Amino acid sequence: MTYYLWPSALPRPGWLNMAIDAALLERAQAGERWVRLYAWEPTLSFGRHEPVDRRYDSSIIADLGLAVVRRPTGGRAVWHADELTYALAAPVNEVGSLPEAYRRVHEWLRDALRTLGAPAELAPRTRTVGVDAGACFASSAGGEVVVGGRKVVGSAQLRQGTAMLQHGSILLDGDQALVARVTRGGVPTDRSMTLRQAVGRPVTWQEAAVAVRESVRAAWGTAVAPPPALVDQLLARAAATGARYRSERWIWAGATAG
Repeated sequence: MTYYLWPSALPRPGWLNMAIDAALLERAQAGERWVRLYAWEPTLSFGRHEPVDRRYDSSIIADLGLAVVRRPTGGRAVWHADELTYALAAPVNEVGSLPEAYRRVHEWLRDALRTLGAPAELAPRTRTVGVDAGACFASSAGGEVVVGGRKVVGSAQLRQGTAMLQHGSILLDGDQALVARVTRGGVPTDRSMTLRQAVGRPVTWQEAAVAVRESVRAAWGTAVAPPPALVDQLLARAAATGARYRSERWIWAGATAG
């Protein structure tokens, strides 16, 4: 199977990253397959269905001057800074059911982290955690990538028509303490682990990207670089649709904003 592999270490604003991933989902509905590896300008992201206004303190977020965005996918809040983010978009009939695809992608990521020296495993299946439970990295939904029971990769998925998008954060360094700082009420224990902690040394974005690339290639077949004209089309589409992800109404109301 041939797919487009698009790595870019250029940090982009959160709204643009989410608009690009949404554009990849559209391309997958047309039968294309994509793997994108990317970086962020520091941004706090919320899951599509989170009760953001009730769960997170907008005044603290404003005082700290944080960039915020709401993802088109589910899940819970993530602080994006020192990480490599992956996005996979493909026709549904090529990746299986939601849990099958979720597991399969995490197996690729587990194998990639093992090549970097991390004793990564898939978390056992657990009771589903509600969207009102706080930070993404406070708990595992089961099937996610962990080291010593602590979460190294947090992912979310969206299915639309005949295609799916799954994207997620591979923590390279730093921590998720900022999510707790802006959370109202009880704050769950941070259960995250960075690759730096897992392997006892710094892991660069480029090193992690090579590991993920090779693991996906071993499992999914031949990768090709997208032609520059196609990347330009995607970026133009993301710029044209990005107003949604910059909208205060979308950020604070989420799925109820349409």
